[in-house]
Amino acid sequence: MASQVSANSLFLTQLESNAFLFKLQGYDPETQQDMPSQYDTGMQPPGPSGGLLQNLKSSMQINLDIFREPRGVMRIIHFVFSLFAIISICSYDNEVTFSVKCPPPAPANVVKFPYDYPFKLDHLSRQVACTHPADRYLTLYGDFSSDAEFFVAVGVLSLLGAAAAAAGYALYEAKYQSNPLIPLADFGGTALLALLWLSASAAWANGLSGIKHSTDPGILMRTVQCAKDDFCTTVTTGSFSGLNTSVILGFLNFFLWTADLWFVYKETPWFKMRQQPLDQQIN
Repeated sequence: MASQVSANSLFLTQLESNAFLFKLQGYDPETQQDMPSQYDTGMQPPGPSGGLLQNLKSSMQINLDIFREPRGVMRIIHFVFSLFAIISICSYDNEVTFSVKCPPPAPANVVKFPYDYPFKLDHLSRQVACTHPADRYLTLYGDFSSDAEFFVAVGVLSLLGAAAAAAGYALYEAKYQSNPLIPLADFGGTALLALLWLSASAAWANGLSGIKHSTDPGILMRTVQCAKDDFCTTVTTGSFSGLNTSVILGFLNFFLWTADLWFVYKETPWFKMRQQPLDQQIN
């Protein structure tokens, strides 16, 4: 019993000495308050997506006045003409018609080859039902799908790029002006799409020339299937006005994206650094 009392006395003495040392160091357990948490100060806890999303939300500010400036207007024009270029090639269809003469007593046949995007003409084959001496096949030649698909891919990329740029101008114009890297990225993307339009339009113009050559009546009449025994009497092809329009729209898109480089360049640090000495001379 005496040992327990002495142990309690020793414990109380140690607590008193610790309290005395805390007071000497300026710490009073009775008056000390806990540090306020972010909930006590009204601060919101960070979201699960981190600070990047919060930064984008805080800097978002709708500004439609940008579409009164050439830079914003050009993005709308890019979107519209890119869409027209895609529609002009993807909605096109045509057909090649053969008038086939079979040996008597079989009647003459009319064979049609409808084709459309992506213009794989060598995948088209038709059987001509001549009972004597045997059935024959007519086949077109040429695969122009790579040129056509490249053209459409550039159109879709331009469509998305113009929409993204227009949305960025309208929502984050303040951040666009404060961060010099964003105008540089905008300038680089615009230059890249202009170069892609030039390449795609030239490639598709070459592909269209190949389609016209492969479906030319004079060329088709000289093929083996038609030349033998005057097998084909006439060959007709449709109009290529729709595809001619697509080529024109492709080069027009190249011109529009190239013209926009000047308006985007005026927002880059390169242009602003050149303007500072001129402004100082004027002042």
